[in-house]
Amino acid sequence: MEVTRATSTRLDGRHVAFLSWRDTANPEGGGAERYLEKMATGLVARGATVTIFSAAHAAAPLLEERDGIRFVRRGTKMSVYPQGMRALRRGDLDGPHGPPDLVVDVQNGLPFFTRLVTRAPVLVLVHHVHEEQWPVVYPGPTGTVGWWIERRLAPWLYRRDRYVAVSQATRDELATLGVDPARVDVVHNGTDPYLAVDPGKATHPVLAVVGRLVPHKQVEHAVDTALELRETWPDLRLHVVGGGWWEAELRAYAQSRAAGETVVFEGHVDEERKHEVYERAWVQVLPSLKEGWGLVIGEAGMHGTPTVAYAAAGGTQESIEHDHSGLLVDDQHALTAAVRSLVEDVDLRARLSAGSLEMSHRFTWGEAQESFAQVVSRCCRTARPAR
Repeated sequence: MEVTRATSTRLDGRHVAFLSWRDTANPEGGGAERYLEKMATGLVARGATVTIFSAAHAAAPLLEERDGIRFVRRGTKMSVYPQGMRALRRGDLDGPHGPPDLVVDVQNGLPFFTRLVTRAPVLVLVHHVHEEQWPVVYPGPTGTVGWWIERRLAPWLYRRDRYVAVSQATRDELATLGVDPARVDVVHNGTDPYLAVDPGKATHPVLAVVGRLVPHKQVEHAVDTALELRETWPDLRLHVVGGGWWEAELRAYAQSRAAGETVVFEGHVDEERKHEVYERAWVQVLPSLKEGWGLVIGEAGMHGTPTVAYAAAGGTQESIEHDHSGLLVDDQHALTAAVRSLVEDVDLRARLSAGSLEMSHRFTWGEAQESFAQVVSRCCRTARPAR
């Protein structure tokens, strides 16, 4: 268990239950799950008892205790929601002294509808709003219903509860759904400590994409960029780190573009290999449609690797300081042009490299854990208002 800052807010005797569709052991887990467990370990360090409920998967047991956190896993990608409601209602998530003092409903598009089955205070954790993602991931009626739940039903159901957003951009997005900004606390992501690796920056242009391979990450844009730049730099390489259900489609896309050795699919890798890619890369490309924050931006910055991302992704406007720690662009053409400028301009790359390193130290997990603990403490002192 890692806490990088002296604790001050105490939560002794409190029990907090998180409901999330995934945990970090899940092969499809990513930055949102890393944030969840960092906040949970921070609460444990402050004396709280913590339970995390998430979907079952082959990579972990149904019941587990790790870093002082009790994990309860049931259901599948979709059935995890009714399973979570059932577990909360039946008391399967109770702590040593009874029901949770606080329920954290992690809303990744869909909420767990916890307000229907508990009288405890509920804190809704949102990384970003999924308006653009619903038609991409679930085209047709499924996506339409999903977006209606996120846009209309969830704000109404949790209209008296507090929210945590990971960025100001997300708080602004929630306001468009009718969530009063006064009920939303912003608790930024932190950055994991620097992992020292050898060999240093590559002698030839290397681009990196790190994250889950799903449609809304738009890794195809990075592939297109790499292939266009290959005409000038034949030895340029794009390393794609991560896995996901869209991987086969991406591999087929790269093959259809005759990418050859230019695009290297690394798959799931350990932390050391991930940081080796960060270390060797000249530029990280983040063409994601939407990011609540972009955890990989700070990770790459620890290695002096600037990121080029879309400004419209939201949280990137806070995790990247444009023209200091990276570049924010508006479309795919501008993405390619920005990456090209970084590859060919040594001075620009050096300046943004230094900026990305400086920026990566601005946000720590210790500060985030303390901020989150303060929100939890306030929520636990708040009595559930009468209907």
